[in-house]
Amino acid sequence: MKKGEIYEGTIGKFDFPDKGVIELPEGKIAVKHSLPGQKVRVMINKKRGGKCEGRILEMLERSPLETAENPCPHFGNCGGCTYQTIPYEEQLKIKEQQVKALLDGVCEDYEFEGIKGSPMEDRYRNKMEFSFGDEYKDGPLALGMHKRGSFYDVVTTEDCRIVHPDFCCILKGVKEYFEVRGIGFYKKMQHTGYLRHLLVRRAVKTGEILVDLVTTTQEDLDLKPFADMLLGLELEGKIVGILHTFNDSLADVVKSDRTDILYGQDFFYEELLGLKFKISPFSFFQTNSLGAEVLYEKTREYVGETKDKVVFDLYSGTGTIAQIVAPVAKKVVGVEIVEEAVEAARENVKVNGLENCEFIAGDVLKVIGNLEDKPDLIILDPPRDGIHPKALGAIIDFGVDRMVYVSCKPTSLVRDLVVLQERGYKVERVCCVDMFPSTANCEVCCLLEKV
Repeated sequence: MKKGEIYEGTIGKFDFPDKGVIELPEGKIAVKHSLPGQKVRVMINKKRGGKCEGRILEMLERSPLETAENPCPHFGNCGGCTYQTIPYEEQLKIKEQQVKALLDGVCEDYEFEGIKGSPMEDRYRNKMEFSFGDEYKDGPLALGMHKRGSFYDVVTTEDCRIVHPDFCCILKGVKEYFEVRGIGFYKKMQHTGYLRHLLVRRAVKTGEILVDLVTTTQEDLDLKPFADMLLGLELEGKIVGILHTFNDSLADVVKSDRTDILYGQDFFYEELLGLKFKISPFSFFQTNSLGAEVLYEKTREYVGETKDKVVFDLYSGTGTIAQIVAPVAKKVVGVEIVEEAVEAARENVKVNGLENCEFIAGDVLKVIGNLEDKPDLIILDPPRDGIHPKALGAIIDFGVDRMVYVSCKPTSLVRDLVVLQERGYKVERVCCVDMFPSTANCEVCCLLEKV
């Protein structure tokens, strides 16, 4: 097999998150964004160490699993929602099997509790980062998600099914506003242009909406009419803040060099499990609010008895987990690298009347050795890449009897579990929680106890 060659075959083995495998007499081809049972025509686009990856050129036959009706009109073109043509119960079975296969490769004699579904299958996301661009070179302005397999092309997703209709209304209004005025988007190769991203966050419980326009500093526009346009939209929820973030970095990420408030405030409130949380534009908060309640109920169950115990919540975000376990703990110490998330967490504990929570801003790797308290129990909720090896070693050195690891990327969890087990911890219970219907991802909650 050589790069550039074209083959046809049926997806058989299917690995997390959505990588299928075609087995042919000539060899195996890994195919991203595929589904088991699909017959596809692929072109070899990578070959390293004897392993081949193929890009789908044409779908010859659909998978027998693809029986869901009325998929999103952007399906297949937009880069998200690989599983949308599969009924939700089948999606859950696929995720459950994939995660268990990963865990079985590194763990023995543990209780696997299966997968819990999301309370909402559609319209569940509370945050979207839309990109400005064009659907093809020199085409009209687009605002939405990147085209599948493309770093440059953007699909206008004004009928997206995984967000509340308010998101789509805002997206459409913003696109039309700048289109009429002939305002261009930032071109990544030339480093020229103005419009970069549109960040929208909407609370499920409160209906509060935060809108943040992310641009370069290459133009100086009066954005008051823009804010007035947004406030004039007919929405089910309520816009409580409109922001303008300046970002001149070369990286194609949503970040802030400076953020101005065009209207209202730079935060909104969401509610989880009877607690209230203040969320700022860039602080981490689970993107599926109702699914987060399922996940955190399971986390609280795994944490168990916390009376008179000191709990460390590492990678604590806005302090959600910390505050859920705080009412019956002696003390909870949260560590989070994003300073604005820490500030929000400190305000959240005041709103919720909790006096036994302390939040520290800093990298877990750098901070953990200087903490005055010694934990009886540790909760881990790291970013997608998992825990830095040195930080993981320092965490293990505390020698706590019980840890609860909440993971948004099962492959990172499995890598860290190898180290945890080598250093004397046993995986006791594992439960998956689907926070991302129609996509290939899910959360995993894992209970470990010291042998």
